[in-house]
Amino acid sequence: MAVKRQDAWTPDDDMILAEVTLRHIREGGTQLSAFEEVAEKLGRTPAACGFRWNSTVRKKYEAAIQIAKSQRQKRLQERNRSYSFRMKTEEEGSGDALYSIDNIIRFLRQYKNEVNELKRQQKQLEKELEEKELLLKNLETENSQMKAHLEHVQSDYRLVNDDYRTLVQIMERARKMALLNEEDEALNKAKFRMEENGNLERLDK
Repeated sequence: MAVKRQDAWTPDDDMILAEVTLRHIREGGTQLSAFEEVAEKLGRTPAACGFRWNSTVRKKYEAAIQIAKSQRQKRLQERNRSYSFRMKTEEEGSGDALYSIDNIIRFLRQYKNEVNELKRQQKQLEKELEEKELLLKNLETENSQMKAHLEHVQSDYRLVNDDYRTLVQIMERARKMALLNEEDEALNKAKFRMEENGNLERLDK
């Protein structure tokens, strides 16, 4: 199994993701199929492509998304008009009532297939939305846990820092006391004698 990329997204990666996703929207495809196509091109997972689209890239292409949706709606309307025109032309070119009924049945079947396809796409979009909501919820939970952990680490750091300062102060006081004790001992061990002129002279110099 090929290892999927986990490195940072580049502007070129974002551009490919946007172009493919907008094309699928424009042509009536699903975002899920778009993410699968991008994943194949970039060597990433569809989930990573979907997360990148919803968290970052989508915000930059709101206007383009609306245009793509309008184009998709226009294509659907033109297709329906084409079906209607063809059915009307065939009806006018033939006086056979049964032939006209066949055209109507054919048209209704095609229309039914398109409706079923739209319903299928709707279900896929709803499923994608549920997955994104679950992902968002998990990320929010993880974020809260990371914040709590950070606060705990900061608290531990402050405690350790305070203990370190206290220890340094204790060691400094102990060092000063040791120096004073050494000086006292030196004075106690010192020997003096009286010089002829009456001055005291230290003998251990």
